Amino acid sequence: MTVQLSLATAVVLVAALVAAVTDLTRFKVYNLLTLPLLAAGLIYHAWDGGTAGLAMSAAGMFLGAGVLLVFYLMGGMGAGDVKLMAALGAWLGLPAVFYVFVISALAAGVYALVLMAVCGSSREIVVNLQIIWHRVAAVGRSLGSEDRVEQEVRRSDRRRRVIPFAAMIAIGVVALIVMSWLMGGQ
Repeated sequence: MTVQLSLATAVVLVAALVAAVTDLTRFKVYNLLTLPLLAAGLIYHAWDGGTAGLAMSAAGMFLGAGVLLVFYLMGGMGAGDVKLMAALGAWLGLPAVFYVFVISALAAGVYALVLMAVCGSSREIVVNLQIIWHRVAAVGRSLGSEDRVEQEVRRSDRRRRVIPFAAMIAIGVVALIVMSWLMGGQ
């Protein structure tokens, strides 16, 4: 799978880096970035590739949003991360947004392990994982109505507790571009 270095790739890279900065500094991914990015991706691919381009863009958008929606509904992720992934999916399409998600999830896992090692909060992490497991098991009954991540972001020790997932998405985008380049993409 190759990602050509094109206008779409440049837009995605810049947007992911901007979102990473705002997520790292303010724990927020702004609609001012994600919503125009999403619309522009759909419009660009409809204009560039007609109906087939729009379908590819929409499929990427739905997959991008879909892979993070469950985590958002459980209270483990902000809506901005979901909208960012949807917007990137609109620009990148199906296979590429899936790879960005996988790399981002791996980066978030490594980040979480580093936080555990540095902060010594492994017991709390285990409890949080148990809570998430119970939420997943109860997904048919209710979808974690509390805004858990919103509460965590307001805490003074949030840097030790919250993973800035937009930064992980930026890592995924950069890694996909680098891997594509190494594999012979233009």
